[in-house]
Amino acid sequence: MKMLGILKHSIRYCRRPVAANLQSTIGSTNSNKRTLDGQLDLRCTHVRHVHDDAKRVAEHESVIFRQMFDGETYTYTYLLGCPETRAAILIDPVYEMVDRDVKVAEEMELDIIYGLNTHVHADHVTGTGKLKELLPRFKSVISKSSGAKADIHLEDGAEFKFGNQCIKCLSTPGHTGGCMTYVLPEHAMAFTGDALLIRACGRTDFQEGDSGKLYESVWRKIFTLPNHFYLYPGHDYRGFSRTTVAEEKKFNPRLTLDKEKFVQFMKELDLAYPKLIDKSLPANLKCGEISKEAILGSEDVLSHMGNH
Repeated sequence: MKMLGILKHSIRYCRRPVAANLQSTIGSTNSNKRTLDGQLDLRCTHVRHVHDDAKRVAEHESVIFRQMFDGETYTYTYLLGCPETRAAILIDPVYEMVDRDVKVAEEMELDIIYGLNTHVHADHVTGTGKLKELLPRFKSVISKSSGAKADIHLEDGAEFKFGNQCIKCLSTPGHTGGCMTYVLPEHAMAFTGDALLIRACGRTDFQEGDSGKLYESVWRKIFTLPNHFYLYPGHDYRGFSRTTVAEEKKFNPRLTLDKEKFVQFMKELDLAYPKLIDKSLPANLKCGEISKEAILGSEDVLSHMGNH
């Protein structure tokens, strides 16, 4: 009997922690569920606010700026936006990359209203024609001296505005007869197209190119900008994205030559005939129009541009 009493007591003792453990497990499960639900809520909230946070960051920028690259033609396209008005521009858009450019602008809630070409390109078709089809308010812009079709033509020294942002337009011929460099003085930025590349410069053997003019353009218009100004080129073939006035004045192997040696150096370059020039030039003279005539090219157009 004594043994039976001890056994019953042991059973009662064992049941208590089992019940307690069961209740603890249920409570822990509910707690974990609440914790998991809370984490999911936090994650959902985080996702909902990512877009708003990105927009707020952009609004705190003095100018919204994105550099985009076309790996096929090694061309840089630049998206710049006004944080206050959301008005935006594209510099040197590429036809095949227009959908990408528009999507990026839409994600950032920017309204692309202008497309600026630094010159009539020979290595790709500009995207301004396609952008005009996609965006009702969009207008194309290029220098008057380029001889190309556009909605707006710019001259040396002109000021061009989008939103509360202002661009100063500098004529920098030499690579072509109608090259333009776009400067944002308030942001210490200049977009040089093909006139000045990083540790190099554009070729001068077609499209009314002139080595002497290019040398003068770079030294009188670009290298006279403050040394700390960032320079953004139209192309790069070695993995660089930007440079400064000070760097190029010191390290550019071509433009650090004197003018006579520079002209001779450019004359001796043995460069291949641009593979897309017969398609690009006629199309770009017509604001990126892709037509049968533009694709086939035109002897009159090419001779007008001084092709060799």
